[in-house]
Amino acid sequence: MSPSDKISRRAFAGLAAGAVLLPSTAQSASRSSSRHLPRTLLKPPRLHAGDVIGLVAPGGRINDEAITYAVARIEALGFRAKLSTNLRAVHGGYAGSVQQRVDDLHAMFTDREVKAIWCVRGGSGCISLLAHIDYALIRANPKILLGYSDISALQLAILKQARLVTFHGPVALSGPSDYAVEHMLAVLMHPQDSYTIPMAVENSRRALLEPHFSLRTVTSGQATGPLIGGNLSLVSALMGTPYAADFRKAILFLEEVNEAPYRIDRWLTQLDLAVGLRHAAALMIGICDKCGPEDEEPSLTLDETLDLHLKPLVIPAVSGYSFGHIRHQFTLPLGVMARLDTARQIVTLLEPAVS
Repeated sequence: MSPSDKISRRAFAGLAAGAVLLPSTAQSASRSSSRHLPRTLLKPPRLHAGDVIGLVAPGGRINDEAITYAVARIEALGFRAKLSTNLRAVHGGYAGSVQQRVDDLHAMFTDREVKAIWCVRGGSGCISLLAHIDYALIRANPKILLGYSDISALQLAILKQARLVTFHGPVALSGPSDYAVEHMLAVLMHPQDSYTIPMAVENSRRALLEPHFSLRTVTSGQATGPLIGGNLSLVSALMGTPYAADFRKAILFLEEVNEAPYRIDRWLTQLDLAVGLRHAAALMIGICDKCGPEDEEPSLTLDETLDLHLKPLVIPAVSGYSFGHIRHQFTLPLGVMARLDTARQIVTLLEPAVS
């Protein structure tokens, strides 16, 4: 069992925020910057073998065992690790106060030695940072930001406010997977005009015993658009804020873990009410692990719940694709143009994600 299996997102979900408020000037700066959003999509520099990767924990708290695991993983991939100053900080269930976590994020973006920023884990608490981040600083120092789960809040905010491509992919605590590493490094290290990603064979094998790992096509077809999305609960939570995902004419990708079908239904309904799922170019649902009915209460299944929202759509709509809280996941660059082909069950990036 990897350290990521021992630190669950649900374990911290119910803890009080206890966030330390930053000076009002930071909030004012954030609001001011939102009035002058950059329009040009910015791609971070590619990663090279031997580069320094900065480790941050912008959400849930971590321990020395997790840090040791993350550093060893970075070194095994041929890179060098640098720990953020407050990586071992603890504030309830969070990895330090809001101030400490924002300071670490800013420091890693401005550190010239650091070429990419890898989140050790997700957890909870990233949403509290959004109003205090200096998005102009991030745009002036573009770097790869990699992670998933609660990190979706940071990724969507940075894409919206700084127009910087970020990467929904493994966290540093993710279990080792040849499939995940292959597609992560291909996207981060090797810019290509076109890069096709097939779904993981390992997930299809697992589907024989766990049907929610199965690839399903609800509405067939091809669609092209920028990749937008992330963890469903966070995408939903940001609706109505300056950091909300505008998924109109985009390939909207969503995933979730450890949530009952009625909550999945609620969040998808919120996205539909706020923007309209029909306005997306396509809807791509990842593998939503442990999202079946709870206890013995009457409930729709996960697939029945998804179908409430996918079946009325005329746009391509699929589920069970190889991303989410799973070991064998591919990396999705937010903001980059891509094409979904439901017949071939592939996603093709139509431009490089890094410069």
